[in-house]
Amino acid sequence: MREIVFDTETTGLNPATGDRIVEIGCIEMVNRVETGRHFHAYFNPDRAMPTDAEMVHGLSTIFLSDKPRFAESVDELLEFLGDSPLVAHNAGFDFGFLNFELEKCGRPPICTSRMVDTLAMARTRHPGAKHSLDALCMRFGIDRTQRVKHGALLDAQLLAQVYVELTGGLQIGLGLVADTATPMGVGAPGTVRIRDPRPARPHFALVEELERHRAFIAKLVNPLWARFADAG
Repeated sequence: MREIVFDTETTGLNPATGDRIVEIGCIEMVNRVETGRHFHAYFNPDRAMPTDAEMVHGLSTIFLSDKPRFAESVDELLEFLGDSPLVAHNAGFDFGFLNFELEKCGRPPICTSRMVDTLAMARTRHPGAKHSLDALCMRFGIDRTQRVKHGALLDAQLLAQVYVELTGGLQIGLGLVADTATPMGVGAPGTVRIRDPRPARPHFALVEELERHRAFIAKLVNPLWARFADAG
């Protein structure tokens, strides 16, 4: 199954008040394995970057000033997304911004039925714990040393690893049925070979073992089973 893990960076928290997407990073996974394909883009939001937002992701107004608008890259983005499920952390936030930008381009919104929220998954699996991306990376032993600031592509790459752990770990691909899919960029085929069951091995006691057992039983004084035998 093909899935896209993605993350966005924005100018703020609410598109309804004028905030915009300034970066998106998408990672392709097939059968929970990264294929090596990704989509990454920066966007000019046509507005100044608030200081608080810049402190989070480090994207300045000057840096974004020569980047394309979202509408200029929307076709390439939608082609990459296809009709696959979309995985995000606190997915409602990212979906809200993504659909806002699509609406501004005159494109239909992405149905929330495609939304997979790893934050909700983490809360269900680890109630009462911390559920930030940093906290989950620490919990699962995922290297996040390069995450000095938030970045959409890097965060999507980290989230892809978290998602694998939340959905069963590295053994998620093991199965008992044939799977001929070969994820792009993985190298080795993802085929699971079905083998005939091995014949049962004979298990029986040797004559010498039976004799030793009888001798041991004969030494027991008033064994419990003898009481029931007498009662019968």
